[in-house]
Amino acid sequence: MFSPLTGVRVLDLSHLIAGPYCTYLLGMLGAEVVKVEPLEGEWTRGQGSDRALNERGMGLTFLAQNSGKRSVTINLKDPRGVALVRRMAGGSQVFLENMRPGVIGRLGLDYPTLSQLNPALVYCSLSGFGQGGPLSHRPAYDHVIQGISGIMSVNGHPEQDPVKVGVPFIDYASGVNAALAVVSALHEVRRTGHGCHLDVAMLDSMLNLLSLPVVEYVNAGTVPRRIGNDAPSGVATAGAFMASDGLLLIAANAEAHFEPLARAINLPGLARDPRYASAALRQQNREALRLEISAAIATRSAAEWEKALDAVGVPAARPRTVPEIVDDPHTAMRGVVQRVEGVRGLPRLGVTSLGWQVDGAAIGPRSGPPALGADTDAVLRDLGLADAEIADLRAARVV
Repeated sequence: MFSPLTGVRVLDLSHLIAGPYCTYLLGMLGAEVVKVEPLEGEWTRGQGSDRALNERGMGLTFLAQNSGKRSVTINLKDPRGVALVRRMAGGSQVFLENMRPGVIGRLGLDYPTLSQLNPALVYCSLSGFGQGGPLSHRPAYDHVIQGISGIMSVNGHPEQDPVKVGVPFIDYASGVNAALAVVSALHEVRRTGHGCHLDVAMLDSMLNLLSLPVVEYVNAGTVPRRIGNDAPSGVATAGAFMASDGLLLIAANAEAHFEPLARAINLPGLARDPRYASAALRQQNREALRLEISAAIATRSAAEWEKALDAVGVPAARPRTVPEIVDDPHTAMRGVVQRVEGVRGLPRLGVTSLGWQVDGAAIGPRSGPPALGADTDAVLRDLGLADAEIADLRAARVV
């Protein structure tokens, strides 16, 4: 099994989506992830559209990024709980937290403190705006970052208000960014023997995803605008066209696509029309060309056109719903959705894989989501605590 992070222990003090998704990815790469939760459990355990799972502490929002982990409950408001986390950090290779900047320091679990105990520790702080800067003190959720980052200003139709993306994709993008940072830092530790403090910000991650409009603005002064379903390239033969039963997305961006497109939509004369003889001329006569293409596309269904354009090598697809693409045989063959064991009394649960394959195989979590505090005793015994000591901590509600 592909497991490059075997032997790496990750102490995960994060919650919600971005941080847990980072450690979910690390776990699928072979790391042992120890998730530290409050005694009542992480908030997302009770969040999701399935009420029965919420009541079991397996809310779908929790399930989406917490399989393959161990769960330890510790009360960080008690100094004894903080002391336990310090001991755990001493034997870990990675420490991840996503509290608002300053909070972790007040607990005495900041990087300067823990690096004294473990100089090789990779310490990752994931926050909305980063550990420094005028905005660093502000709390943030995905939709707040969507607003402030500029992505909403380029999303939607020009005649409408800005529109957010319908899923918390900045959370997930930030989780991927944090995982990349952690893996890179682990290689640096192997090279130098020294750990480091990684500062991953959701806003920075989003601006990284906006590289094209950011670079256009910085270098050319171009102010990005909302273009609806048009293609970012602005090419006349790319964008959204209305078929007889709904939208069809076409990306005939390359010169080599034009003639096959014209032939596939039964308008071979377009390729011989002097108005469209070059890319520059097609842009000059963009509206006329799009009217001709639109009229042709309106005569058949999106599925029919998708098949016809695929046959001649022109990129095209009709929009799918989430159920349609999840249930598609292609998705099943790629192993994007994996099944893991649920907690006692629950059936096998579906989660997403790592997102890429190794030697033709998809990689998923090695176990299902942990029941709240299921591994507390075992982890504390690993620290050398006797059962009597653990019982005392439980009686005092430290764990």
